[in-house]
Amino acid sequence: MSAGPSAQFSPAQLRAEQFCGMTWGWTGIRGTWGTDAATASMSELPGLGANWVGIAFGALQATAQSTVIDYRAEPTVTDDEVRWAIREAQGLGLRVCLKPVVNVADGTWRAFIGFFDDEVPGEPGWTAWFASYREFLLHYAEIAQEEGCEMFCVGCEMVQTDKRAAEWRALIADVRDVYTGILTYNCDKYQEDRVTWWDAVDIISSSGYYPQGDWDTQLDRIEAVVRREGKPFFFMESGCPSRLGSAARPNDWNLVGEPSEKEQADWYSDMLQTCARREWVQGFMLWDWPAKLYSRENAHSNDDYCIFGKAAEAIVQEEYLRRTS
Repeated sequence: MSAGPSAQFSPAQLRAEQFCGMTWGWTGIRGTWGTDAATASMSELPGLGANWVGIAFGALQATAQSTVIDYRAEPTVTDDEVRWAIREAQGLGLRVCLKPVVNVADGTWRAFIGFFDDEVPGEPGWTAWFASYREFLLHYAEIAQEEGCEMFCVGCEMVQTDKRAAEWRALIADVRDVYTGILTYNCDKYQEDRVTWWDAVDIISSSGYYPQGDWDTQLDRIEAVVRREGKPFFFMESGCPSRLGSAARPNDWNLVGEPSEKEQADWYSDMLQTCARREWVQGFMLWDWPAKLYSRENAHSNDDYCIFGKAAEAIVQEEYLRRTS
């Protein structure tokens, strides 16, 4: 085993850390990392005030009931591309959370990956799926260790798997055999109080796609979990498209609406100001920052989650500089 993550956080240091981060590179399409465009994209993050980056990419299984995760095949980025992204971020002074994610090739959202509660002969089941997921996860945990990533995310928004506490505990124990840094699990929105195995990870994280005006209610609910578990917390994802109607449905990437920087900026102002009043919210890996950016001149016509060149960029930058000053 290599020397591992360069920054070994004590429990006190982890509780004091401010995560001023961005999720970069999604969905990790082979051939799009390690390019001049990807280099330029990553280089913009320090100017935003970022001190962390979540390097996120997906591997595919055929359907929600498949038990084979084909992470070595296209379109998943190659191991060399993953290593390039880590090293590029480190060269910019960013701390890295490596985040390998499973997607479903037929378009089904990963939250619906699931099987019968009990194994049934002749039917796909949890045992085979977790065996494949274990191979997938350990492969990237070893890369995270070798490249010195400070954090590793063991899963993302896998709602139907959350109830399989024994399998998750065993899997996380196996990850710790090869990776010595911080471990988190990125649960889905509204699921923070449903996961029963938070004690197995080092820091709780979730996807913060809550409607504008609803943040206090949701933070009250999440705070009860954080206090009960005695764990630090940050939002591994959070964001809103720059699209009319998205502030009320920030998780809906298919919502139809005209581009609106104001809609996105208002949502960010509400979210960041509300979270700033909760000292236990230690920050964000905002969603998201693609490997190839549009031009600043064309930012006004882009209606996706990225804040580059939009009104929300300055709002995030101000909050990130406040958190790290």
